[in-house]
Amino acid sequence: MRAGILVFPGSNCDRDLISVLENEFQIQTEILWHTEHFEPHHDLYFLPGGFSYGDYLRTGALAAQCRSIASLRRAAQNGRPVVGICNGFQILCEAKLLPGALVRNRDLLHICEWVPLAGAGRWQDCFPENFALPISHGEGNFLCNEDELKAIEDRGQVLLRYRENPNGSLADIAGICSPNGRIIGLMPHPERALRPSLDLAFSRERFGRLFFEKVFSLVSK
Repeated sequence: MRAGILVFPGSNCDRDLISVLENEFQIQTEILWHTEHFEPHHDLYFLPGGFSYGDYLRTGALAAQCRSIASLRRAAQNGRPVVGICNGFQILCEAKLLPGALVRNRDLLHICEWVPLAGAGRWQDCFPENFALPISHGEGNFLCNEDELKAIEDRGQVLLRYRENPNGSLADIAGICSPNGRIIGLMPHPERALRPSLDLAFSRERFGRLFFEKVFSLVSK
């Protein structure tokens, strides 16, 4: 399996993601630079977390205009799975590959903590009751209009919800997908939840693996 990793000025989670994919799952990776078009021959694509273009204008807005996004659109049209994590989720929304937008957190603070989550929609029964992942963001407050919310709820596009909403996100939304389920965006960082934690309250190293295994299952479909 081969994964393309889109990298922008200000991306800072790309190396963590590459390490996880290569060392934990033996997946070949290729960095795809923001200024370059690419041939969509990879099995799946990731947009990592960070602060693309310093979050100027709106978070993810400048990255959404890059040449590599045009190639990513072609890959998505060809049915390749696409996953945006944190800033990657913001970019996918700004590029209109996913609905809604991510804005400033309710308390206008950057939040960095583990949060309990629940599967929703087509991922309703995919995760255990104590499922948790870490977040680290200042703009993770998911918003959309009433018609958009009804549509994504009716289609089962909400994949993850916060059990304890940390940022004011509408309907406790932590992650969503496209109508066909092959473009995924989430604010939590599964790539940070594959190694044993000093806090043994949860078997937290398992939770990131559960997420990635669910994503990898899309490749064979």
